[in-house]
Amino acid sequence: MVATIIQGMIISFALVSSIGMQNLFVFNSAVSNRLSRALLIAVFVWIADTTLTLIAFLGMGALISRYFALKLAVMAIGGLVVIWMGWGIWRSANSVGLGNDQQQLTLKRAFFSAWAVAFANPQAIIDTGVSLGAFRSTLTAAQAGPFLFGVVSATAIWFFGVTLIISALKSRLPDKFMRWVNLISGAIVMLYGAGLVVTAGRMILELL
Repeated sequence: MVATIIQGMIISFALVSSIGMQNLFVFNSAVSNRLSRALLIAVFVWIADTTLTLIAFLGMGALISRYFALKLAVMAIGGLVVIWMGWGIWRSANSVGLGNDQQQLTLKRAFFSAWAVAFANPQAIIDTGVSLGAFRSTLTAAQAGPFLFGVVSATAIWFFGVTLIISALKSRLPDKFMRWVNLISGAIVMLYGAGLVVTAGRMILELL
């Protein structure tokens, strides 16, 4: 069982460590929020990611890949949501400082954003589903639980670890650092969302 848990953790670390919207969101949160709030937002991200993992493990990735209309809808709507999030980050670049409580993301918006960055990209769901599905096919029914435990444990370690490390280091950073973090993060997120919308548009054109 221990070997299965470790296997799940290794796979999870490989998936979550890549530069993506979730990591940008957690990094941005850790820089711009006090530690207690940043950790709470990390909990939101972890819950959303765990839900995504369970859904992908149970076959949602294959479902989205199979149904064109579902993939198109998630791609288009997700892209617009991502652009909106990126614009919010970009717009706050000139007003946010390191740990500035007056400019912190509200918990309600943070909760919504955590779910958005997890589920906005159907391709990520498909890729996660394919990766986890490949390993699922090699596991017995008794091994599935420990494997999933390893996966979600690794993501918890990652998100909380990133939050703690960035929170510990941010006091050494100049105030203008947050402006550049927000400008760069906002631009990346908006481009990411625009890419999803463009892909959805191409999918529609292929039908014409």
